[in-house]
Amino acid sequence: MELTKSKVNYYCPSIPVKFIYRLVDIVIGLIGSVLTIFLCVIIKVSYVKNHDYGSIIFTQERIGLNGKLFKMYKIRSMVPNADQILFDLMERDENIRKEYEKNKKLENDPRITKIGHKIRKSSLDEFPQFFNVLLGNMTLIGPRPYLPREMKDMGNTYNVIIQCKPAITGPWQVGGRSEIDFDNRCQIDVEYIKNKNIKQDIKIFVKTIDSVINKNGAK
Repeated sequence: MELTKSKVNYYCPSIPVKFIYRLVDIVIGLIGSVLTIFLCVIIKVSYVKNHDYGSIIFTQERIGLNGKLFKMYKIRSMVPNADQILFDLMERDENIRKEYEKNKKLENDPRITKIGHKIRKSSLDEFPQFFNVLLGNMTLIGPRPYLPREMKDMGNTYNVIIQCKPAITGPWQVGGRSEIDFDNRCQIDVEYIKNKNIKQDIKIFVKTIDSVINKNGAK
């Protein structure tokens, strides 16, 4: 399924550049996927000890390249049925609704589990996306994948953002991560895509490692 198509093409990488990006994706994706398997075993044991027997892998539909929807994988850091709980919270609390509509996240999200706070702080919940990278519907560096329901809020930036594969990490994560609101996130992603190059992506990769190690801006 495709939500729409872009009219102006801002990102046209050459075949050699595409090959380099894909090769790096496969190599790092394989390494990351192996680490993810071991990580999932450890986290599953932790959940069971806390009497949480639900699946630790959470799948969610996201917007991919050219508007094609795909299933993104994450380690579950929230209680089961988190989306429905969010909708209920927004209906009952006007402040929660306004906060989510502005930032697409909640500062003090009651849906996050005790263990979930820890794995989010270290970004471990993102590790299963290495499988998405291997499958080819995500890449290592680029705009983070948006939710289909966020399409209307993306406005004109949507047609630019879908020109690049969504990624595990990108420019807004290393430029403030959780502190950046939704509108600024979209604008940062647009500028990134219009100026995307290998040197810039290497810098983002290095900054991402630093952010994860030092837990800068993670929520």
